Amino acid sequence: MSAASALLVTQVVPRTLDEADASTPEGRAWLEAVYAPDPANRVRLNMITSLTGSAVGADGTSETLTNRVDRAILGIIRAASDVVLVGASSVRAEGYIAPRSAALAVVTASGRLDGHRLTSDEGSRILLVCPAERAGDVAAERDAQGIDAEIVAVPGGPDLDPRAILDALAERGLPRVVCEGGPTLASRFVGADAIDELCVSVAPVVGPAPSPFIRVDSATPLTLHGMLVDTAGFSYLRLRRP
Repeated sequence: MSAASALLVTQVVPRTLDEADASTPEGRAWLEAVYAPDPANRVRLNMITSLTGSAVGADGTSETLTNRVDRAILGIIRAASDVVLVGASSVRAEGYIAPRSAALAVVTASGRLDGHRLTSDEGSRILLVCPAERAGDVAAERDAQGIDAEIVAVPGGPDLDPRAILDALAERGLPRVVCEGGPTLASRFVGADAIDELCVSVAPVVGPAPSPFIRVDSATPLTLHGMLVDTAGFSYLRLRRP
């Protein structure tokens, strides 16, 4: 393997300075051990941001921020989760594919998801999480778009309580959650103190940031549990509640 194709990652917190090539099976296994979830932490947030706080790059999606290490970590975190939770706006912008390793739960008030872009691999499970008062309309939109998805009607107003969402998913056998945003959903979960661990990739990119990838009104007490850096200048942070 050439040096150019290697994906070298170094652990700086804890300061072991262990190094692995994430492009190899051994490196992947090392990353899986680093990102193994604490059994007490059932809800993770996994997002990428630029240095200036944007969740998207120049093309309006995360694709122009991410790299191969970040995508490897994404897959590892998903594989350790029961369900990927994401907002409908991110699905429309990014064109999500339901992963085989976890269910995909989409938070939506309308059910309008550009269904031709929301595809499911064989065996994948898709759920549409919506306010109970909107369940009928969301089901109609689902059927009109030909999406094979369960409706999860959550009691409460249009701005769903994150803990009510988590309870509804747990009732369906999906207690281990990774929230992948976008910024509105992520901010709501962080603001409600509903996240056990934040996994944040920081891309060495400076660009416009119309709104932060997470918006909070007050300080959130977190401790740095781990940090990796790679040779492309990305850093990978893991923060947990004390």
